[in-house]
Amino acid sequence: MSKFWSPLVESLVPYVPGEQPKVDNLVKLNTNENPFPPSPKAVAAMQAAIGDSLKLYPDPESEQLKAAIADYYRVETDQVFVGNGSDEVLAHIFYGLFQHGEPVLFPDISYSFYPVYCGLYGIEYRTVPLTDSFEIDPADYLAPNGGIIFPNPNAPTGRYLPLEQVEAIAAANPDRVVVVDEAYVDFGGDTAIALVEQYPNLLVTQTLSKSRSLAGMRVGFAVGHPELIEALQRVKNSFNSYPLDRVAQAGAVAAFADEVYFRETCAAVIAERERVSQAMSELGFEVLPSAANFVFARHGTHAGADLAQALRERKVIVRHFNKPRISEFLRITIGTAGQNDALLAALREVV
Repeated sequence: MSKFWSPLVESLVPYVPGEQPKVDNLVKLNTNENPFPPSPKAVAAMQAAIGDSLKLYPDPESEQLKAAIADYYRVETDQVFVGNGSDEVLAHIFYGLFQHGEPVLFPDISYSFYPVYCGLYGIEYRTVPLTDSFEIDPADYLAPNGGIIFPNPNAPTGRYLPLEQVEAIAAANPDRVVVVDEAYVDFGGDTAIALVEQYPNLLVTQTLSKSRSLAGMRVGFAVGHPELIEALQRVKNSFNSYPLDRVAQAGAVAAFADEVYFRETCAAVIAERERVSQAMSELGFEVLPSAANFVFARHGTHAGADLAQALRERKVIVRHFNKPRISEFLRITIGTAGQNDALLAALREVV
């Protein structure tokens, strides 16, 4: 604590990102990064953007990128908001759309940045327990609230909520914003963007970090009713008018244009996920059904913390959460076939 800190800073409990260890020959399966490189077309576009133009500010409205996203999802450009990663987009959502004097609702096992945003902006919240099978039950989201947010697929569980159930939550809360955080949707789910025309209270966020392999460029977006997008624009332009640089915008536009590469890499991740899930099940793990680029699993006789440490000793890094209900689970990113083979070999040694 410093005498120069404000009372707010003293009370904050920051988000803890996944470890980024600097160890040679490490099998890194702890931060849900895509094992495949970005689209070659995206790389070429980013390389072309590096030149004299970098002395100039980027387009503050990212018009080309908004147009690419709108065209891809068949919406209008005034229904699209872009930001410096989906974390920034989510931060603007919490600040601009969740201030209603009632608690924001989100699952008790979910993205751990949500309570951090609430702490930063002084927003009351209430966590809603997942079911015993770690699923979201729409019937649990009928209480008065100041907004609702949940990942779909959920993180860290990987479980997917079908669109008809997402729609049920939006329909039951017409006077509050319902946010669906779709960071992992391309690995096995259907996007709720198809519902935004029917539900003006529904806002969908996505990122190019996962399925499009651009985690290093920090590009995220939201799609929803123009009134919701305007609120985010007002917050953004009161915070940072230029959130996306020229290189990031160029790469993101090109990534959306390379549909063939996108589909191929997503399919490869999904195939590896199913292979890893089956192999882990044969080793005695309970593996939750996943629609993401990771699996969430626990073993019948080996503690989660012990497994994580044993894997680390074998130079395999996974994510362990020392939290209620999930302390026995490991969240394991799906890597390349070689990385996954190393993981499975290490698990066979341990269990």
